[in-house]
Amino acid sequence: MSVNGKKVLHMDRNPYYGGESSSITPLEELYKRFGISDSPPESMGRGRDWNVDLIPKFLMANGQLVKMLLYTEVTRYLDFKVVEGSFVYKGGKIYKVPSTETEALASNLMGMFEKRRFRKFLVFVANFDENDPKTFEGVDPKLTTMGDVYKKFDLGQDVVDFTGHALALYRTDDYLEQPCLETINRIKLYSESLARYGKSPYLYPLYGLGELPQGFARLSAIYGGTYMLNKPVDEIVMEGGHVVGVKSEGEVARCKQLICDPSYIPDRVHKVGQVIRVICVLSHPIKNTNDANSCQIIIPQNQVNRKSACVRRYLYAVTSRGHIYVWKYIAIASTTVETSDPEAEIEPALELLEPIDQKFVAISDMYDPRDDGTESQIFASRSYDATTHFETTCNDIKDIYKRMTGSDFDFENMKRKQNDVFGEDEQ
Repeated sequence: MSVNGKKVLHMDRNPYYGGESSSITPLEELYKRFGISDSPPESMGRGRDWNVDLIPKFLMANGQLVKMLLYTEVTRYLDFKVVEGSFVYKGGKIYKVPSTETEALASNLMGMFEKRRFRKFLVFVANFDENDPKTFEGVDPKLTTMGDVYKKFDLGQDVVDFTGHALALYRTDDYLEQPCLETINRIKLYSESLARYGKSPYLYPLYGLGELPQGFARLSAIYGGTYMLNKPVDEIVMEGGHVVGVKSEGEVARCKQLICDPSYIPDRVHKVGQVIRVICVLSHPIKNTNDANSCQIIIPQNQVNRKSACVRRYLYAVTSRGHIYVWKYIAIASTTVETSDPEAEIEPALELLEPIDQKFVAISDMYDPRDDGTESQIFASRSYDATTHFETTCNDIKDIYKRMTGSDFDFENMKRKQNDVFGEDEQ
């Protein structure tokens, strides 16, 4: 909005950036946030050396958020690391996710004949172009279901499981009954992201996800945006059904449009579910991941008799105790809640992490806006879901943009000009 010439005021009731997806530091603050009265043990090292993300998500290397960061040059404020691997759970064991023809032929996840069929499927997806009917091979991208595509290539249930959940990154199997185009594009995104850096399709900010909102805040400030942290919101001021301002500490900031997360407008959103997330501190890498320092593990729903997949991802941390450096790992397990006992639902993921030094459990409600905001001009974002990446969040951002402006979000319009230092084109 700032780049497009809008006058932007950003208010946050918290003293830090990022809202519910912030990075918490020092470690003592994380203990306090989760109501743990004990202090972190000495073995954890210095508290200020820790940045723990409350809602960790990876960036697809060729995905929408990376494009936004590159086009707006927010990358100049951030450092990234490549996540080292992507794995899938099958029959009590962890396997590397095959996503190229070579990996498919070498994988222990499938038998020899299954490998050949899966390789043919990957070649079909790689060559598929929705604008070129010659690549369709008898598939109608807008009518043929993904389930029928799997049948066409005679893929077994285990292959369908890891393709849908570990490559296309779906949380449920609902997609099987839907037209195949979106799934094919999701698998292409995974493969193209993987091709960028080789080890996995995922990137992660070196100092945690809290860097992302700070990077965008700096960009907004260059274009005249104003940021106010630790600023309580007392009232959203309405006139004739439209928003006209926000009241804080006796003052009213006037506005024509308002964007906010669901926590600021509980009467304009409705609950659509819950997510459980468990942050675990470990002293060891996860077994059967080749001692990867960072990775993602997908547990497909059929492997644990659930409607949606469980997900775990972890990153390493190095902390110092005196002059000794101590390796610690942070693992996060998350899934959509389906029963009245969420912790039992996440247990299959936690069992793969044992032994766990310390765990922090959060069960969060998920909200969607009740309306599109065009009448009130109040535009609410959706709550963060249980996905492991930012693609659904980016879709929400683009949806809000279209409802606010009446036009589609265009990456080209976000490009900063070469000499555009203060938000004004050089004359």
